[in-house]
Amino acid sequence: MAKRTAALAVAAALAVALAGCATPTPYQPSTPGKSSSGGYSEMRIEPNRWRVTFAGNSLTSRQTVEGYLLFRAAELTTQQGFDWFSIVDRNTERDTRTYIDPDPFYSPWYGPYGYWRPSWRYWGGGPGWNTWDPYWGGPFWADSFDVRTVEKFEATAEVFMGKGAKPAEDPRAFDARQVVANLQPRIQYPAPPKK
Repeated sequence: MAKRTAALAVAAALAVALAGCATPTPYQPSTPGKSSSGGYSEMRIEPNRWRVTFAGNSLTSRQTVEGYLLFRAAELTTQQGFDWFSIVDRNTERDTRTYIDPDPFYSPWYGPYGYWRPSWRYWGGGPGWNTWDPYWGGPFWADSFDVRTVEKFEATAEVFMGKGAKPAEDPRAFDARQVVANLQPRIQYPAPPKK
């Protein structure tokens, strides 16, 4: 019993520690080794054409990833001395993974009777009688496994930049300064480093 209590205490402490670290990807450059994964990156294709990417972690919604991509395109446009940008091509990829882990706390103990343990028989699920054993699983698998699905989004756009007023006939063209002004209040930046 003491082992189980100690294991529960350690697991609870780890959960609290991880919960403090578990936050959506903030608006930041993508730098390997950062405490929160993901961020933006860009690559110059021509003097006025760039490929911009924003990748989020498993807690970052698709809407946030695509919004941060648009914000980065606008910010990069003004940094390069341009006034407007047009999205030539864009794509959002979704990476979905399902994990099935055994429950670390599901371990029935039957004392010195190592090979004796409860076993149940039930009718159905196939021809005749079926059995269930706590070590071998069975119809009650949810008691011994943790199933979770994790999604991550990455948005990429090819951006063409221009000077002057944005082309009125191009529905994919954006005024860079207006985009920055409109999206700035929704941008979450990384927390400042602790001193």
